[in-house]
Amino acid sequence: MERRTLLRAAVLGGSSAVLGGTLWRGAAYAAPAQPGTGPYGPLGSPDANGIRLPSGFTSRVIARSGQTVPGTSYTWHNAPDGGACYADGSGWIYVSNSEINPGGGVSAVKFSSTGAITAAYRILSNTRTNCAGGKTPWNTWLSCEEVSRGYVYETDPWGTKAAIRRDAMGRFKHEAAAADPVRKVIYLTEDETNGRFYRFVPTTWGDLSSGTLQVMMAGSATSGSFTWANVPDPDGSPTTTRTQVSGSKSFNGGEGCHYADDKVWFTTKGDNRVWQVNLTSNTYELAYDDSLVTSGTAPLTGVDNITGSASGDLFVAEDGGNMEICVITPDDVIAPFLRIDGQSGSEITGPAFSPDGRRLYFSSQRGTSGSSSGGITYEVTGPFRS
Repeated sequence: MERRTLLRAAVLGGSSAVLGGTLWRGAAYAAPAQPGTGPYGPLGSPDANGIRLPSGFTSRVIARSGQTVPGTSYTWHNAPDGGACYADGSGWIYVSNSEINPGGGVSAVKFSSTGAITAAYRILSNTRTNCAGGKTPWNTWLSCEEVSRGYVYETDPWGTKAAIRRDAMGRFKHEAAAADPVRKVIYLTEDETNGRFYRFVPTTWGDLSSGTLQVMMAGSATSGSFTWANVPDPDGSPTTTRTQVSGSKSFNGGEGCHYADDKVWFTTKGDNRVWQVNLTSNTYELAYDDSLVTSGTAPLTGVDNITGSASGDLFVAEDGGNMEICVITPDDVIAPFLRIDGQSGSEITGPAFSPDGRRLYFSSQRGTSGSSSGGITYEVTGPFRS
């Protein structure tokens, strides 16, 4: 679906907003059908897991840090972060990073066609602060180290092939990755206050062992056109990758990244923005900016991981804020989809849909304890829009 220009936000009913054209275009704002709610309606009371959900949705706990995953002998990792789902015959697999240092790595949970947990296991070990990452079209998981001169590791969700460090993708404070099968590139965010937005162009699509790292070139404005320039030294030493190319565009704390329909969206936590990059027109603009909210309370704060559904909805997880996952619809309505109560010392991470689009997986990285050893991974099932 085509998404309109999204440069101005107005809050309606206190907890939802419609994003529309800029004021100089004279765009009118239209309220959602029910003020204060989004396409799924209002959030209900907390369920047994402390999660507020719209009517028709239910939650269950999949795993807890330091405890065995139900039905298996595998102990779930601390500080669960970025994740993705993979089809596995009639079932599926959910992978999850561990944002601890040292140790890091990635774990996986396997599900049957009915959603029953059938196995859990490790697919990457002995890395550092594995934060977000991205799924490739050839069904591997790119796990990114959020440390200075961190690496990207390509991992096998089935755990049968050894993980491979992908040096050519650059050494910097990696956050997320998103694959573009049309242009045959991987987009990468950098979690620095003056981070950059990159793309990696593999020599051969499907093989990340070699290629060219490029950085976005643009002005300081919040919208405009852009080009790409090669990063001379992807190793980032002695000069960091973000400072090697004069004229590359700075972003304040790059976080989640999602590709769909010739566009890529990414979040910047430092200024609480969601950016939209149109890859057909080579232009970029803001999809959400809480500093432009004109009344009430910003509906989305602490933007972090981002994913999309079959309907074209974007689901953005909050790092802090109200501990919500918010939805941004193709017609530019933004509202909470869920909220976790009693976990203000945590953040929501790793949102990903099952292959059939009926289940959403995510984690509370530090749970009720506020500690990395208190992480909880959830599943929400219900009538998601298709």
